[in-house]
Amino acid sequence: VQLQASGGGLVQAGGSLRLSCAASGRTFSSYVVGWFRQAPGKEREFVATISKWSGSGTYYADSVKGRFTISRDNAKNTVYLQMTSLKPEDTTVYYCAASAVLITRRPEEYDYWGQGTLVTVSS
Repeated sequence: VQLQASGGGLVQAGGSLRLSCAASGRTFSSYVVGWFRQAPGKEREFVATISKWSGSGTYYADSVKGRFTISRDNAKNTVYLQMTSLKPEDTTVYYCAASAVLITRRPEEYDYWGQGTLVTVSS
């Protein structure tokens, strides 16, 4: 599976952005997909994850709960991260990743990673 993250950019505090994670491969729906973020010099941080198939299971980091929404469109092989009420502390590079096995918050359990997309929130 190859992943391509996009949708980052510059937004003012309180604004919204939608990130996309487009995947290659016919079996994309059989993968758990997660979003992570990583600031320079810091560990990769879990943001959100969505279960396989229908995506009925979603989980969020406490820091983004109620502001971010993860969803998937298997027909388009794409997972989205809708980000609202953005804060300056959300500024960093965001990555999407896919796991064939588990729904998990742990980055080491994801097998495939896309390149990052930079989100900058100005105050």
